Amino acid sequence: MVSRNGKIIHFDSQGWKDKESDEAMTDDTIFFIMSMTKPIVSTALMMLYEQGHFLLTDPITDWIPELQGKEVIVNDEFGTHRVPSDRPINFRHVLSHTSGLDPSRNELTQEELKLLGRTNTLVETILQRGPLPLAFHPGDSWQYGSSTDYVALLVERIAGVPLKDYLQRMIFDPLMMEDTFYVVPQGKRHRVSNVYSPSGPGQTIELARTPEYSAQPFFGSDYYGGVAGLYSTASDYWRFSQMLLNGGELDGVRLLSPKTVNLMISNHSGDGEVYIRGPGYTFGLGFGIVSDAGQARDPLTPGTFSWGGAWGTIFWVDPVENMIGIMMTQITSYNHLTVRQELGVTAMQAIIDSYSNKPFSVRGYPVLD
Repeated sequence: MVSRNGKIIHFDSQGWKDKESDEAMTDDTIFFIMSMTKPIVSTALMMLYEQGHFLLTDPITDWIPELQGKEVIVNDEFGTHRVPSDRPINFRHVLSHTSGLDPSRNELTQEELKLLGRTNTLVETILQRGPLPLAFHPGDSWQYGSSTDYVALLVERIAGVPLKDYLQRMIFDPLMMEDTFYVVPQGKRHRVSNVYSPSGPGQTIELARTPEYSAQPFFGSDYYGGVAGLYSTASDYWRFSQMLLNGGELDGVRLLSPKTVNLMISNHSGDGEVYIRGPGYTFGLGFGIVSDAGQARDPLTPGTFSWGGAWGTIFWVDPVENMIGIMMTQITSYNHLTVRQELGVTAMQAIIDSYSNKPFSVRGYPVLD
């Protein structure tokens, strides 16, 4: 799916939703979006930020006091040891993946390794992991991992309601995202795509997951987290993306102010490499951001913000060209595929009236330098 200036200009479905029964992919197919859950949950927390509940520099222990007293793993000339964290984890750290909350398994004790597994609920899992050390002092580096689960728990504790209920009432219902949920309703389960895995060097695919798994949340019967978990459609995710491109508003419904959206798509990761995307990217509050088109692997305009999911899904929002791209697929290993980059190439090269060399702003907030 590609849209520009608020209008969908290309929407096409190809391939199989169910290869075994020769059932084709359709425009309303429901996908497990994996890490594309993260931008939605990050947006939920920033809505609470707008309401004045916290500052980005506030420690998250104001709301999750169980995480006080964190130590940090240090490797120096004296070997590997642990020291007290020289600063608390704050809201900016968990939103930008600079928290250090995912230490290397190689540096944990056997007892600590037992704490890494997920339990029945989000809060139980986070509190179970409370004694674990940090990989680095908060803010010192960028590390992709579980930080958005902490964002999710912060939403629950600040809002005083379960995450899934807050998302439904404050984001999905207002934006009319009727096919986005943690648990797919029984009446819509026939629209969920199978998930496939490459079988080997020939790259034929084998069935890995069927819609029956949609009966419960991905991580467990009562686990509604921030790192992954949501199901959605291309059309629903477009409505979320267009809201961001509009500066926080869609169809007369405002979720965020333009200033807050601009804050979210600014660089909060510093000068270090956002390694999951490679050179040419920084990270904001829930999104990767193209900072250098000459270095970035995706052929997108600097200032474009995006994220993807582990089963091949991706979205990007280009504030300069006023453009959105979304691709949904369900394959568990896709590094051998270039279709996500090809979507960007095709969409970008189709533009003949580029705004990139003109003064431009999108619904009230300026294009990033």
